[in-house]
Amino acid sequence: MVNIDDNILPLIPQRQPMVMVDALLYSDDAITRSTFTVKDNNIFVVNGFLKEPGLVENIAQTAAARAGYFAQQEKKPVSVGYIGAVKNLEIFSFPKTGDELLTEIAVVNQIFEVTIIAGKIFCNESIIAQCEMKIFLNK
Repeated sequence: MVNIDDNILPLIPQRQPMVMVDALLYSDDAITRSTFTVKDNNIFVVNGFLKEPGLVENIAQTAAARAGYFAQQEKKPVSVGYIGAVKNLEIFSFPKTGDELLTEIAVVNQIFEVTIIAGKIFCNESIIAQCEMKIFLNK
């Protein structure tokens, strides 16, 4: 496990108040998992619930943590990524402050600096959001 207090920030280009990942739990060539606890001071929390932009950003930052982890393993700098497209976004429920999210991304395809991922966010063992995302890395 990679903890936000010592190792997550070097893996992602985002800084507070935009950090939407607390810990990197697992990453291999195909799957990456992260956690995130929704806090009441989060910029995407409205009336106690994390809204759409926070959920999308959580999936994107899980992908960023994956890219940063592999860059770190290869002793390369962390690249900045950009969301190129979000497809088939489904939100089944919004997590409330204090909830811990488990986010999993699966690499669908990777061509040069473009990665297509399928992301799912779980809360209390139920899927609360999912989408496909196209991410461009600026190397």
